Amino acid sequence: MLETVITLILFLFPLAYSPGPGNVFFAANSARFGFRATIPANIGYHIATWIVTMAIGLGFIAALERFPGLFVILKVAGSLYVLWLAWKMFRAGTMSGAADARAASVWDGVLLLVLNPKAYVIIALMFTQFLDASNVAAVLLITTVFTLNNLVAFSLWALIGDKIAGYFRTPESARTLNSVFGAILVAVAIWMLLS
Repeated sequence: MLETVITLILFLFPLAYSPGPGNVFFAANSARFGFRATIPANIGYHIATWIVTMAIGLGFIAALERFPGLFVILKVAGSLYVLWLAWKMFRAGTMSGAADARAASVWDGVLLLVLNPKAYVIIALMFTQFLDASNVAAVLLITTVFTLNNLVAFSLWALIGDKIAGYFRTPESARTLNSVFGAILVAVAIWMLLS
C-alpha cells in the first residue's frame, strides 16, 4: 500500500504542481487578496475534488464514455468559466481594488473543479494506472491521496501568489500583476478548450 501511495504521488507531481487552471486561480486570488482569503475556495475545490474523484473511481467515467457530449459541454463550460475569471482579473485594477472586488468563495472553488475537464482526464488516467482491483478501499485510498496532494500543490501556489503580491503594491504594478495573471488565465482557458 505504501509503495502505491509513493508511486501515485510521483505520478501526480508534475500534474499537480505545474501551471494549470487551479494553480493559476489560487496564485492569482492570493496575490489579490492574500493567502488566508483563498482558504474558502481551496476547501470548496478539494471537497469537490474528493467527491468527483470518488464518483469517477466508482464508475462515473462509464457515464462520460456513454455520453461523450457531456465531456464537450464540460470542456466549453470550464473554458468559459476560466475566461470569466481572467476578465475579473483584468478589471481588478489596483490591490486596494474596487468596492465590488471579493475573494473567491467556496462555490467558486467547487465550480473551478466541476468545470475543469483537465481534472476529469487526470482522474480517469490515474485510475487506469493505479486501480488494479475494483474495490471501494482502493478507490478511497487513491481519491484521498489525490485530493491531499492537490491541496498541498494549490496551497503552495497560493503562498507564492501571496509573496509575489508584496512586490506589486503600487497601482501601476498591481495592474501589471493582474494583467499578467489575467493573460495566463486566458491562455489556460484556450488550452482547456483546445486540448
